[in-house]
Amino acid sequence: MIETERHETAIFRITLNRPEKRNALSFEMCRQLVRAFDEAEKDPAIRVVFLTANGNYFCSGMDLQELRDVDLDAVAHIHNAMFNVGKRLSKPIVAAVHGDALAGGTGLVANAHVVIAGPRVAFGLTEIKIGLWPFLIYKTVAEAIGDRRATEWSLTGRSVDVEEARSAGLVHRICKNPYESAFEVARAIATSSKVAVSSGLSYIQQSRGKSWEESGKIGHLLRNEVMKSREFSAGLQAFLEKRGVKPSPPPTAG
Repeated sequence: MIETERHETAIFRITLNRPEKRNALSFEMCRQLVRAFDEAEKDPAIRVVFLTANGNYFCSGMDLQELRDVDLDAVAHIHNAMFNVGKRLSKPIVAAVHGDALAGGTGLVANAHVVIAGPRVAFGLTEIKIGLWPFLIYKTVAEAIGDRRATEWSLTGRSVDVEEARSAGLVHRICKNPYESAFEVARAIATSSKVAVSSGLSYIQQSRGKSWEESGKIGHLLRNEVMKSREFSAGLQAFLEKRGVKPSPPPTAG
């Protein structure tokens, strides 16, 4: 139900692969997705997760046909793990969204740190149309587009075109070929400092919901760790040498 593949060692591609079902998220498909994200997290060689899909749809949401026959508590558990993956991974997720991403598909997109979408893609929290509320994806979507807008999307269940999704903050860029553009973003991130990227995501996760003072303390500690790293020392030296400046030892605190 999904495909995984390594690109250039550091990029781990996850592809939704139920095109005949519009990549609807069945229970088993969700289990495979969570397992794939966890695999990427545990592998020190992987620096970026690249998320895409086969077929005309990116993801149409939950597989509603199976809801009568599954354990709802088990489904909720696996959905919590999947729809919060962006908050727990120490590696960035880059999504190439070529087709519509509705309901749970919008929730999956909201977990990506960078989203590149095609020019005719639609999004939406459409659960209300079947008498449901997007409980397990609401918070993640609201963090991307704002609570008030997420409430309106949830109440109306309307489809949102890609331009509105970009204005709302769910999509970062619109490209004719989102796969190629998103892959270039993933490649650029993969060549960036591994320490800086992972520490930056850790800062976002640790400081979420904290006061300015608490966030400052977290940032202070993490920045010190990064500035003591070999990657920062090498990057600083290369930067100074390009400008003809004799490098001095990097700062160790601040």
